[in-house]
Parts: sequence; C-alpha cells; structure tokens
Amino acid sequence: MISVGSPAPEFALDDQFGRRVTLSQFRGKRHVLVLYYPLDWTPT
Repeated sequence: MISVGSPAPEFALDDQFGRRVTLSQFRGKRHVLVLYYPLDWTPT
C-alpha cells in the first residue's frame, strides 16, 4: 500500500504507441498522471 503523500514507486508501462516509458524518465521534468480506464465491456 502506498501512503498518501509518498513518492510513487518506479514502474514501466507501454504508451498508446507501444513504446515503453518509465516514471523515472519524467521525474523532475513533468507532472505525471496515471489513468486506469477499464474496458467498456468489463464489469467494474
């Protein structure tokens, strides 16, 4: 569990173009928003 106000752990994800990006690529350069959108046909 991550506590409120603590730094996010390092992670890597594929962007919309299939390129691998990591949190450390943006640290100190930009604000980062991670958004999870479940598929329309999945129960939530």
